[in-house]
Amino acid sequence: MSSRQSSTADQPESTGDERQGANATADAPLELPRERRHPWWDRPGVTPRVERILDGVGVLVVALFAIGWTWSIALARTQPPGMATSGGTVAGGDVASALTNANAPTTAYLTDATLNAIVDRMFTTARGRSGKLKAEFQPAPTGITPDTLPPGGQLKYSQGGGPLTTQPKGAGVWSVALAVGNAIRPVANFNLISMLPFSAKKNGHVGLYYLGTWPSEKGTVGPGKAPSGAYASPRGFIEVTEKNADTRVSEHFKLRDFLTHDQPTVWPKYLVLQPKLIDKLELVLADLQAHGIDTRGVRVMSGFRTPQYNYTGGNTGGRASLSRHMYGDASDIFIDNDGDGQMDDLNHDGKITIDDSRVVEAAVDRVDAKHPELIGGAGVYTAGPGHGPFIHIDTRGYRARWVGTSGG
Repeated sequence: MSSRQSSTADQPESTGDERQGANATADAPLELPRERRHPWWDRPGVTPRVERILDGVGVLVVALFAIGWTWSIALARTQPPGMATSGGTVAGGDVASALTNANAPTTAYLTDATLNAIVDRMFTTARGRSGKLKAEFQPAPTGITPDTLPPGGQLKYSQGGGPLTTQPKGAGVWSVALAVGNAIRPVANFNLISMLPFSAKKNGHVGLYYLGTWPSEKGTVGPGKAPSGAYASPRGFIEVTEKNADTRVSEHFKLRDFLTHDQPTVWPKYLVLQPKLIDKLELVLADLQAHGIDTRGVRVMSGFRTPQYNYTGGNTGGRASLSRHMYGDASDIFIDNDGDGQMDDLNHDGKITIDDSRVVEAAVDRVDAKHPELIGGAGVYTAGPGHGPFIHIDTRGYRARWVGTSGG
């Protein structure tokens, strides 16, 4: 009986109720829905007035960021190296502070970008006027004196993958590392080159390598217009081995480029090379590049010449008895981008002549005018047996210009 009651309860209502429901349904479409009122924070979209206010606030925020950025850069440039500003320290100082903690686990704090920034500031002077030198030469085993160091920083040196030391222990090419706290990172593309003293030469030799006798050892002095000491015997010799011969001394040049072209089987060889020559060569190349000449193919035809080679080796025609090549501040160069072994057509006249050497000479003139401390000789040469046109460049200390037909 209970199931019947449940079934009856689910039946439609009486016929009168059905008519009332139909009338209500018929009336419903005539009644418009009322607008729903949203709270102000939940209203769709914004009014034009609010949109203008937000645009103004956005412009103001961007302007404040720009002002703050500019101010920070300007303030950082006015601070001495390593000096803290009111808002913190320079990047090098931040890194150093972190690394001086004895518990610092690795060298990862010194990122490549940070290290490069620190090194650039440390070696600004050592990189020369060109900014492209990659080695500092010392006449004795002495460390580099950097322009600045990060707080707690110290330079260390190693040779041939050996242990680090606080000072180089002898002649040769030394790698440089920056130590900050217990973190150490090698300094890429910059080396210390420690020389053997001139007194290491005995009977014209250093070891098995024959150099000969410098004019000053025979009492010869240079021209009166030359700076004092310009024609004195060299301070010392760079020891060049088969392993270190490709050490870069600048962006474009290696130790190997300046070796005398003799005694091919004798190692180590000994080289006289002055940083001011390398610096001047880089400045000349930069000037040529600024004038639209590709200098990537620069070649050194003759760099250092030992006295014995200057007097007796190769084609001696046109060589001066007091050639600057013996003093490590002269080089004969040419630009050879197409790899054919001779000077390129630098003036684009369709010919390879001494006029192409004069294009380089014009760059030397501009560099000498801008850097009188590097002033020296420039001689343009025609092609000769075994070579095309070239130019001799040196830093003898006074201006000299000439035209030659062979030698250098």
